[in-house]
Amino acid sequence: MIVFDLCCAAGDHRFEAWFASSESFADQRARGLIDCPICGDSDVKKAVMAPRVGAKSNQLQVAPRVDIASVPEELSPELMRKVIAGIAAKQAEMLPRSRWVGRDFADAARAMHDGRAVEDLIHGEASPEEAQALHDDGIAAMPLLVPIVPPDAVN
Repeated sequence: MIVFDLCCAAGDHRFEAWFASSESFADQRARGLIDCPICGDSDVKKAVMAPRVGAKSNQLQVAPRVDIASVPEELSPELMRKVIAGIAAKQAEMLPRSRWVGRDFADAARAMHDGRAVEDLIHGEASPEEAQALHDDGIAAMPLLVPIVPPDAVN
C-alpha cells in the first residue's frame, strides 16, 4: 500500500489517499474515479510531498512541538464547521444520483471495477473485511462521511 498527497485543479485542495500501487493510482485517475473530497473536482494530481523516513529503532521519537500562536487561522472551529457542512452538502447532492446496493456493495464495486457493470455511483454496506479486500485490490471505495439511514430502514 502507498499513500499519496493529492490536490485538485479547481481549488488546489490537498488531501491524501491510499492506493495499492502507483499503477493503481494512474488507472483510477484515468478512469475518473478519484474526486476531491472538498469540491468534487475529478482533475486530481499528485501533490509534492516529503518522503517519510523512519527513525532508527534505537532512537526515541519526540513529537514535534506546536506553537499555538503559529496555527493558521484557517483551522478555526468556524472553518471546520463550514468544511463539515460542505462535506454533508456534497454527500446529500450525490446520494440521489447514487444507487443503493445494500449488502451487495463489495460485489457491485468489483463489477464496476472489472467493467462488468456500467454505473457511476453506488452506495451500500460492506464489512470491514470486505472494505479492506476492495482496498487491497485497488478498488476505489470509501465510507460515507455523514451517516445515512438505509432506504429499507426508513419507515
